[in-house]
Amino acid sequence: MPLKIMGINHRTAPVDIREKVAFGREQLDEALRELVGLPAIDEMVIVSTCNRTELYGECGPGSSKLVREWLMDYHRLQGQLDECLYTLDRNRAITHTFSVACGLDSAILGEPQILGQMKDAYRVARDAGTAGPVLHPLFQQAFSVAKTVRTDTDIGVSAVSVAYAAVSLARQIFSSFTKHCALLVGAGETIELTARHLQRRGIGRMIIANRSVSKARALAQEFKGFAIGLDEIPDHMAEADMIITATASPEPLINKGHVEQALEARRRRPIFVADLAVPRDVAADVAELQDVYLYTVDDLQDVIRENLRSRKEAARQAQQIIEAEVERFALAQKVRDAAPTIRAMRGNAERIRTDVTQQAIKLLESGRDAAAVVDFLAHSLTNKLMHQPSTRLRKAGEKGDEDLLIAARSLFGLDDEK
Repeated sequence: MPLKIMGINHRTAPVDIREKVAFGREQLDEALRELVGLPAIDEMVIVSTCNRTELYGECGPGSSKLVREWLMDYHRLQGQLDECLYTLDRNRAITHTFSVACGLDSAILGEPQILGQMKDAYRVARDAGTAGPVLHPLFQQAFSVAKTVRTDTDIGVSAVSVAYAAVSLARQIFSSFTKHCALLVGAGETIELTARHLQRRGIGRMIIANRSVSKARALAQEFKGFAIGLDEIPDHMAEADMIITATASPEPLINKGHVEQALEARRRRPIFVADLAVPRDVAADVAELQDVYLYTVDDLQDVIRENLRSRKEAARQAQQIIEAEVERFALAQKVRDAAPTIRAMRGNAERIRTDVTQQAIKLLESGRDAAAVVDFLAHSLTNKLMHQPSTRLRKAGEKGDEDLLIAARSLFGLDDEK
């Protein structure tokens, strides 16, 4: 199976190189067709994310150099990838594919986003007609292995980002988010990621507060939320069951008085507060209030460190699953690779059988003795079936080709004969 993977990732290349090699969705169709148009390239899938750009292909001899040159020409990099690119083939390529799908090769161990990104990449290649009999089973099996790992290990259970950790802690207080409101303070990457996690958990309402109301509004529109300015936070705190903050403010935006007023209006219904900012957005004395569950970024880091240890243990279990699945998949591919040869051999034998059978029928119709016809049939079949192998083995003997002679004894089971 001529499977090869060529690419760069967060371990081999800095972000300024990775961003130059990335493919936008609008580029993929053209890029895939160009690649399969190269000599010795029959299939191709491109997986391009913020942390990796990898080309998965069915590639013949000499293809690695062609793909490398194409990649640098396409992005006009002129040798900048020489120290960053890696190439994998055979079982190493299968292992890598499964590991990526399971999140074991991600910057954040066990993160689930890469599986969806791989499915999207495979879908694009399939629609473009560049994924065929080699890459189809590879990616389908990778998705199946990822599902097994997610089901049989805790690789995706524990939070390993502050945004995910904050939402996970909130779930310990609110069993369901559907009837609750979240007030998010800030509009940067951390708050955007928090909003995505809340949306996946089915949050009922979202209020996004930011110094730039226009930026808050843009983020709120994406998540069907409501945008406010920072000065409006005290007016909306009573609506919020959870408050998550991540700004660059040098001073606290939420003080003890704000939270006391909100609690009074809420009739002491609890408020979950996760302050992800440094310096802190929430005054420290807020923690003194009853019915407030306040976590700082340091609290969350402790959770993340513990959870990362848990994920590493799950990753070891996942690796064992992957090793077993790689062996199974490689064996299945070897059987599949042998199928055309087996079909051709059987087809040739069938043609010989048909030809000799027709001759035998004609002999019977002409009145020849049945025993003589049976003998003719057996003798002719034996001679015709053994003619080509015997000729090749005789030539192998003349050339001293011991490997072919040994293979023939194994193929015909002659080593088992006494």
